[in-house]
Amino acid sequence: MVFKKVKNIKGLKYWIATAVFVVVILFIDPNNLLVTFKLGRQVHSLHEEERELAEAIVQDSINNARLKDNIDAIEHYGRENYYMKRSNEDIFVIK
Repeated sequence: MVFKKVKNIKGLKYWIATAVFVVVILFIDPNNLLVTFKLGRQVHSLHEEERELAEAIVQDSINNARLKDNIDAIEHYGRENYYMKRSNEDIFVIK
């Protein structure tokens, strides 16, 4: 009879220790699981941003190479992005 109570107390100690460990890992520790998941989402979004910026770099490199040699492309780019005009024309910007 006494042996069963001692066995139950030992088992209870292990359950309490396990519960305390889980609480510490989930909520109290500075590197807890909640922070880890949050940082994982942030890393994922930064990887997506890196991919988008790499695509933008490729597109800008293509535009830069096209603008280096072609006078008509330079004029088209200036008119489209900086609203440049010839001396005898007017520009109306409608947004």
